[in-house]
Amino acid sequence: MNFAATLLLAFAMSTDAFAAAIGKGTSLHKPRFSDALRAGVIFGVIEAITPLIGWLVGSVAAKYVENWDHWLAFVMLSILGLLMIRNAVRAPGEDEADRPPRKHSFWNLALTGFATSIDAMAIGVSLAFIDNNILVTASVIGLATLLMVTTGFMLGRVLGSLAGKRAEIFGGLVLIGVGTSILFEHLRA
Repeated sequence: MNFAATLLLAFAMSTDAFAAAIGKGTSLHKPRFSDALRAGVIFGVIEAITPLIGWLVGSVAAKYVENWDHWLAFVMLSILGLLMIRNAVRAPGEDEADRPPRKHSFWNLALTGFATSIDAMAIGVSLAFIDNNILVTASVIGLATLLMVTTGFMLGRVLGSLAGKRAEIFGGLVLIGVGTSILFEHLRA
């Protein structure tokens, strides 16, 4: 696989993470660039590791992963999206209005990153059967995801500051939409 194909694959693999990052960015009150970069690193590392796992597991596990990866991504992203929507529509408590802006926890970001990268594991399995340097490919996928998520997070910041709670609802709907899209693509195939 040549570098151009690797680059195209990397950006294609990071589009789900980009959409999820927009949703995550909308749910925060004016996230800083450091917040966006933190999310980008978490997503990028996970997105780089999953094709390596897939490549190591090889074709034996491909049959099992392909049967449920889309359902797992759909359920995880839908739950995260519903939680975002719930947080947006519930009335703030008395002390909640005075709290400093919240940040997404590491585990929340990691779970979202994993949910958007399950398909990368299946890609890793297929990469085991072609002439490919998996370390270079996984690194490029991770870097592309870091760039896309950081950009998406900051784009979500703009949307969030313009639309407030509606943006958080939109972000939740985006996560549900990404999960539904993953499910639809796999069921259609």
